[in-house]
Amino acid sequence: MATRWTCPQCDREFGRAHQAHVCVPGCTVDDTFEGRPQQQRLAYDAMVEHLRTQGPVHEDAVSVGVFLKAAQKFAEVRPGSRSLAVYLLLSREVHDPRMSRVLPIARGRWAHLLRLAGPEDVDQQLYDWLDEAYAAADE
Repeated sequence: MATRWTCPQCDREFGRAHQAHVCVPGCTVDDTFEGRPQQQRLAYDAMVEHLRTQGPVHEDAVSVGVFLKAAQKFAEVRPGSRSLAVYLLLSREVHDPRMSRVLPIARGRWAHLLRLAGPEDVDQQLYDWLDEAYAAADE
């Protein structure tokens, strides 16, 4: 992973010096998941454990969720009261019943929303999408 820049105001790490961002204080992954269902944390941990087999993963935790980054952000994980929202940033549009929403974003990338109940929803298909998102973060 390339050298990361740390914002002097919020102390969060980014892929480029002076990268535009909303300056909110960072926290720990534990803080982000505090008070949320344990099943969501287990699903998150399974995804991150798998991603680390692909290479370095930076976990940028804030109060609303965790932004997963390689050279750039490739996923967001947001715990909620009923489900774990996982946004995957892919270089193609995926049509699959598990995708709750697909939104076009800048530079030919699409954000895909999946909702997970727990670790039972973390399967090989999700790992494949995570791998694809991770690889696209370096394009």
